[in-house]
Amino acid sequence: MQVIELLERKGTNVETMKPGSTVMAAVGRMRVSGVGALVVSEDGKSINGILDERVIVWSFAQHSRELADLHVRDIMRHQVVTCAPTDSLKDVMAKMTVNRVRHLPVVEHGTLIGLVSIGDIVKSRLEDLELESRVLHDIALARR
Repeated sequence: MQVIELLERKGTNVETMKPGSTVMAAVGRMRVSGVGALVVSEDGKSINGILDERVIVWSFAQHSRELADLHVRDIMRHQVVTCAPTDSLKDVMAKMTVNRVRHLPVVEHGTLIGLVSIGDIVKSRLEDLELESRVLHDIALARR
């Protein structure tokens, strides 16, 4: 399966945050939206960085109470690993594993078009396995 097929299932909405926003505002957005990462972007199309739960926890250990008032640009990951809509989910899982990240922005022709998480991939893989299991079960029943 390719990333584009996963995006067709889950949708292409990406929660973004401007680099000058406070970390507290970003955490509030993540909580309300129920997401584990925000793409940091000035215009919602380009990628300046990414802010995820892991970065926030590590930043809390470094900045303690001052973290809430820092700007997103102060703690975001500047080096963002991305994927293309034509990438296979297997390749995306490998990128996530090698780079130790759980979220990959999907970029096409330099424009942000989606975001995939490890949870999205696991869910998709489980759905595929359930379908395969049902098909094999039906075949076995038909042969009796």
